[in-house]
Amino acid sequence: MNFAYPGYFLLLLLVPLFIYSYFWREKQRLSDFRYPDLKLVQGMKRSWRIRLRHLPFAFRMAGMLLLVVALARPQAHDREEKKMTEGIDIILCLDTSTSMAAEDLKPNRIEAAKVVAKEFVEGRQTDRIGLVPFAAQSFTQCPLTTDYPVLLSLLADVHMRMVEDGTAIGMAMGTAINRLRESTAKSKVVILLTDGQNNRGELDPVTAGHAAAALGIKIYTIGVGTRGLAPYPIETVFGVQYQKIPVDIDEDMLRDIAQATGARYYRATDEKKLRDIYHQIDQLERSKVEVVEYQQVAELFSPWLASALLCLLLEMAFASTRFRKLP
Repeated sequence: MNFAYPGYFLLLLLVPLFIYSYFWREKQRLSDFRYPDLKLVQGMKRSWRIRLRHLPFAFRMAGMLLLVVALARPQAHDREEKKMTEGIDIILCLDTSTSMAAEDLKPNRIEAAKVVAKEFVEGRQTDRIGLVPFAAQSFTQCPLTTDYPVLLSLLADVHMRMVEDGTAIGMAMGTAINRLRESTAKSKVVILLTDGQNNRGELDPVTAGHAAAALGIKIYTIGVGTRGLAPYPIETVFGVQYQKIPVDIDEDMLRDIAQATGARYYRATDEKKLRDIYHQIDQLERSKVEVVEYQQVAELFSPWLASALLCLLLEMAFASTRFRKLP
């Protein structure tokens, strides 16, 4: 319930003034009676009329409060919202090979990729999103869904060594394409993030790219890693030691895949660039949503007004009969 004219509640500020005025006038009406001996009145009990002498005023105050609520015009809203969308199905392909432990992105490549992917998911509203991690093999961690809390929970569980080490980019694309192949969405998108070259699997990435293009699937590719050498943590008996490893991303292949499907290739050398890349993709792949809102308003002031009038009538009735006061 809400109120069409809440400003009328300012009238309630007058209530303390009315109460003070009433009891001040009551005090002025008191008269002194002198008795030669208090024993004559000590045994007297107050009648119910004396005990309830303030009842008419209580009805008046209740009537005023109810009348203010009625003037504020309480209403109940029944709202219905319908959304019509073209719909986008998106598969996030995330490289989980051990090279993603390199710390040229903070805290490392895989954790930075998960944080930005999480932000991307939280920015969507009506699109179905799925998750395909890959290393030497690929698998569906989460099928296409609009249950974003479940998806984000599964994304948080992604880590290195989930499967055998390696980088099977073509197989990851094949898994994603298979998930989107029978989709009826207006737009079908794969976002593939990797830091290396295809070195495992039976499916060639370029061939998978042409298959995706034939099915109307766009594949945005992201190469993640600095240029040159990157710090890589190695566990030793003396603790964690860092070794510089070369960053070797097959950018030509990733660019060819993206271009073949009508998408784009991006290079993320730090966390800010990675976040900017996802933001660009987010803006490019936006579903068109048309919102139609229906609202029905039910007026609720009648019971409040009727109760106010009843209280005021009772106040008038009692004040002019049993609780009538002499001027």
